[in-house]
Amino acid sequence: MKNIYFPDETISENDLYFVCYMIERVSRKICQRNRYTVNKMKKDGLCRQLSLAGVTHCENPLKIEQEWIESYGLEQGSFHISDIDSKYTDIVPKETQAGKVYKRLITTTMLPGEDYADAMIRVYNHPLCEIIDDYNSSAYYEPSYVITRAYNNGGFA
Repeated sequence: MKNIYFPDETISENDLYFVCYMIERVSRKICQRNRYTVNKMKKDGLCRQLSLAGVTHCENPLKIEQEWIESYGLEQGSFHISDIDSKYTDIVPKETQAGKVYKRLITTTMLPGEDYADAMIRVYNHPLCEIIDDYNSSAYYEPSYVITRAYNNGGFA
């Protein structure tokens, strides 16, 4: 995928990871699912953030969160990813860890001719993401190839 501001530059997997990490941070802050944030950003917003990631990764994440909330009109919700049942787990993965899971899922399921922004919209809107984000299940902790296989097969079997 080409950078929309600097057409000679290619967006890297590190840029994708940073945007996935920030989607996780922002979504947790506003108590929304990741797909809400991705859908509100739309393709143009995702392309913009992917193109700026090489610079914005050096900025304060709290500042970036606030900018995204204001720029994309993100509203407070009621989904708390940390609402977990202690009999199943007491660990909520960090935003960085969740960002890596989504980056890997996006890169391993990319379709021919698809760019990162389109792949993000496709992946974050897949029903499997609700299972991945349910930390009471073991889906999040599965190896990348198992998550990719579940995505391709329509679920964990």
